[in-house]
Amino acid sequence: MKKFDFSHLADVDRISWRIDELRLGLSGADPTRLASKTAAEWEARSETSGYFKLPLWRRPVVVSYPEWIARKWPSGEALSSMETALLLYYFTIADGFPLSREWISFADLPDGRFYNQAFHGYTGKELAQSFKNDQVAFERAALGLSGERLALGDAAFAFQALPRVPLCVVFWQGDEEFSSSAQVLFDAAASHYLTTDSYAILGSIIAHRLIAVKDATTKSLSE
Repeated sequence: MKKFDFSHLADVDRISWRIDELRLGLSGADPTRLASKTAAEWEARSETSGYFKLPLWRRPVVVSYPEWIARKWPSGEALSSMETALLLYYFTIADGFPLSREWISFADLPDGRFYNQAFHGYTGKELAQSFKNDQVAFERAALGLSGERLALGDAAFAFQALPRVPLCVVFWQGDEEFSSSAQVLFDAAASHYLTTDSYAILGSIIAHRLIAVKDATTKSLSE
């Protein structure tokens, strides 16, 4: 499988170049097969054009074909370069492999072990530092993001980034001897749908969204 590099996504020119490359790679692809592999809805407008509709973090987006331009639905607002790149990677890599619903760590992803410490630093570690020993706050934040409760750790929730890209966040309640801890996990079939770098981005997104919900709730309760 071709390896893609997300290491310089902060560079606007670099990400624009990557998006162009992904669009070129998808040129001429069979949209019906792509819809099947990605679990997206395909709406044909003609024999050679149409659009895909699918949820990104449970919010509907459309991707035009053959232009491969991604927009929010129904507003038509253009997605960010980052979101567009993630969607195009998804359409490029997805092969339709069944999800296992067995959870693995970032270290278990291809080449993930090399970057696992850094990944945990800006996901699980930040979550634990933010929520501390407040399991109730973690559960409230997860439910606020439409998380699906799972029987892992002291509290765990699954989140759907894309139709076949679930993530899981597990929280372990601390006590007098041990601090709380948290970890972002991925489906064992994750490598069939995105690159490891892409999952690093998604893990960071869900961690910081949970923290943002918690901070907003705390502010609201204090007012």
